[in-house]
Amino acid sequence: MLSRIAESLFWIGRYVERADSTARILDVHVERTLADPWIDEDEVSRALMSVMGSQLDPSWRVGRRELLEALAYDPVSASAITGALGAARENARRARETVSSDMWESLNTTWNALASGRWRSASAHRFFAWVRERTAVVNGLVDATMSRDDGWQFFVLGRSLERADMTARLVATRAVSGTAAQWPMLLRSTGAYEAFLRTYHGSSSGDAGEQHAAEFLVLDRLFPRSVVAALETAAVRLEEIDPAVRRVGYSQDASRIIGQARARLEYQRPEELLDDLFRQMRLVQEACSEASTAVAQRFFPMGGAVSWTAGRS
Repeated sequence: MLSRIAESLFWIGRYVERADSTARILDVHVERTLADPWIDEDEVSRALMSVMGSQLDPSWRVGRRELLEALAYDPVSASAITGALGAARENARRARETVSSDMWESLNTTWNALASGRWRSASAHRFFAWVRERTAVVNGLVDATMSRDDGWQFFVLGRSLERADMTARLVATRAVSGTAAQWPMLLRSTGAYEAFLRTYHGSSSGDAGEQHAAEFLVLDRLFPRSVVAALETAAVRLEEIDPAVRRVGYSQDASRIIGQARARLEYQRPEELLDDLFRQMRLVQEACSEASTAVAQRFFPMGGAVSWTAGRS
């Protein structure tokens, strides 16, 4: 497979997952600020933007409108929902000979709806629900219409690295807020609430509930949005893309980085993880960034194919 095609598919997977996860994170934040009239909106918005890797001038007041402009509606920044979906569509255009017509039409239709600006007049909750539906359609079409060749492997590799990163950011928002009441909201935002209740047969409140919720979103190997499950999927995809007989260690830097991140989480006692949650999630984000860079250096030596837009990449 040409490296430019592999790179485009890798970044389509990342950008689509980024849009989905950002919508989930913002939905939790907006619901929380609406439910608590005493909350300091500027403080929690700045904390969220810090978790998401964005910074603002300290003299500016950050309310819900400014937050949504920066992380939802900005068409230029790849850290925003609109910018990420625009970047996914652009990369699909670059790889048009490889992606299916259904997948291209889905991404193109989604971008056209965003570019029209009509979603700015809708409620934030409706917009986020629509984004989740559109990204689910894209992921479903990829799984239904792509052969399980290197192209699919790169797409899922990108999606898995982004999913681990974004779930870590979502969990970090709870560490920033310092309130246990946010765990049920986090579980619902990831679609994990019912699966969590079936697994632990109880509530997500209280000290035990906090620990169980953290375990589920970070450590559960069977829930696909957990950090560990996403890292495990990324490791399997790397092995499928570049299989090698190894007698000592790992030849790929990306495999080594992902393996170290998984081991740090899986071999830590859950109560210790909860006590040091923000730092641990920051380490996951750093590992995902380093692994993405290692993948680019190994498989996309030319680089630059996704530099059309500003923002976190």
